Amino acid sequence: MATSTRRWGLPLLQHTLIWGVLSMLLAMQPQDRTQGVAFWVVQTTTLALLAVAFYLNAGWAVPRLLYGRRPVAYLGFLAAAVLCILLLHRVVETTVASPRPEMRPEPPQPAMQVPTFRPGIPPPQPNERGGGPPHQMPSHRFGLFNPAIFITTLLALGLGTSVAAVQRGQREAEMRQALEREKLTTELSWLKAQINPHFFFNTLNNIYALTLIDGDRAREALHRLSRMMRYVLYETQTGTAPLSQELLFVRDYIDLMQLRLTNNVHVEYLTPEPLCDAPIAPMLLLTFVENAFKHGVSTVLPSSIRIHVQQPNPQTLVADIYNSLFDERPAALDQNYGIGLANTRRRIELLYPDRHTLTVTERTPNNEYHIHLTLTLPA
Repeated sequence: MATSTRRWGLPLLQHTLIWGVLSMLLAMQPQDRTQGVAFWVVQTTTLALLAVAFYLNAGWAVPRLLYGRRPVAYLGFLAAAVLCILLLHRVVETTVASPRPEMRPEPPQPAMQVPTFRPGIPPPQPNERGGGPPHQMPSHRFGLFNPAIFITTLLALGLGTSVAAVQRGQREAEMRQALEREKLTTELSWLKAQINPHFFFNTLNNIYALTLIDGDRAREALHRLSRMMRYVLYETQTGTAPLSQELLFVRDYIDLMQLRLTNNVHVEYLTPEPLCDAPIAPMLLLTFVENAFKHGVSTVLPSSIRIHVQQPNPQTLVADIYNSLFDERPAALDQNYGIGLANTRRRIELLYPDRHTLTVTERTPNNEYHIHLTLTLPA
């Protein structure tokens, strides 16, 4: 509702101001040929002519001629519009101008007498009222060209061009925003479609290996996996999920992965207490955790995975993921760690522009791989 009000309210205000200014300009013009009601008839007719030229220019000439790369035709339209308004204004002004008073019949003149001139006395002057030529209506001093109407017409056409340009810019901006939103939705759907099969493929492989070792633990793993699938299929359709659900999902994944780990692997998972729920992109932390289990576990050497999630304030989430490094394994994040981490990087850039920091330390002093993520969550 608010968007619709802004969409129609601003153009209405613009047009009200435009026609208010043009009406004032017409009302302030000198009453040299017409006065009273006739003057207002002429100015109202002129205002109507300006309205026709304004909307014809803004609605047809600018989109079809100017933006259609026909500048000569557009200039011809402007010249024709100016000439037509000047001519029609002159015609209307001449039509409604007050006619000269009708001449009353003059009384019969006496027989012409030859005036008598006396020395030293000037001859009598004819009476101005009776002897002069009849009163004529003053003609316009500029003829067809009325500077006031000419300037007002140019102003109306210029405002029409400006309004059309502003409206075109607004439409293009709205189209760009719609395309950006559509592109974002499409890309996020594609990234999510890639992450989900990637995760389930690895998890099913783990459960398959577990069935060969311990059937009871495999059934427990299937139960946890079904709960995780429920989260992915039903809790993530809106684009965001509660932070508590996301952290529980990570907990289920860690417990699922621990079913096949040996005692050489130490896993530490810390979450904020108390937790302030806030919306977060679903499965955003999973890829980092999955990466730690994939590259930070050794079957022979002692391994360590530490996942620390903090919440300094309700809108800030800080996650630190540490995993052990082994010399026989590559540590480059972008080159060898698959599509999961690269897609997660892209998701964060799209979902949290200018509201996140992602720092990767390939080798800490404790010989660990460290990922530090800070997110500013919406309220």
